[in-house]
Amino acid sequence: MLRKLEILDAICESGVVAVIRANSKEEAFAISEACIEGGIKAIEVTYTVPVASEVIQALSESFKDKLFIGAGTVLDSETARGAILSGAAYIVSPGFDEASAKLCNRYQVPYLSGCLTITEMIKAMEAGVDIIKLFPGSAFGPSFIRAVKGPLPQANIMPTGGVTLQNVHEWIKAGAVAVGIGGDLTTGYREFGIEKVVENARSFVDKVKAAREGK
Repeated sequence: MLRKLEILDAICESGVVAVIRANSKEEAFAISEACIEGGIKAIEVTYTVPVASEVIQALSESFKDKLFIGAGTVLDSETARGAILSGAAYIVSPGFDEASAKLCNRYQVPYLSGCLTITEMIKAMEAGVDIIKLFPGSAFGPSFIRAVKGPLPQANIMPTGGVTLQNVHEWIKAGAVAVGIGGDLTTGYREFGIEKVVENARSFVDKVKAAREGK
């Protein structure tokens, strides 16, 4: 079993979590392989994907040594448990759910819960949430992280929604430990094929690295 710290370190190291909203298991596999080639080490298979648990299990079995597979859009503890049993290494939610937090703590699985206010963030951290998913990030923008980390410097924040190749460096410089990328990762996939996803993934990873190096 993967150690909790190992998973969190991997997410923070590459700085990018790819949010996979594929239309089939085959498409999820293709996008996952593109993420690996592009340098992304963690993906989040959302429960809006058909047969998401089957996709998570198949990806976990195929890429367990190359990619950390998480479950996204998890709204309750029942779904969280099912995802963990299917092989999910971490759980991501658009909002905070206390029952899900308790269940993930019980199994020592990282829980990245969505929060938007200071009150929600404090409640999540008190429940053992290690990384707060700022969602939707587009509601405030990068400056919001800097403002939050004034009173909450210990908060590990990962914005999702509103993160683009044009502004990802701003999010990192504002204090984000990582970013969640959804539609911008697969932009151009329908027109140009899977190589475009590889290119997008590599660009996001490179821009995060450059921002951390102060470039």
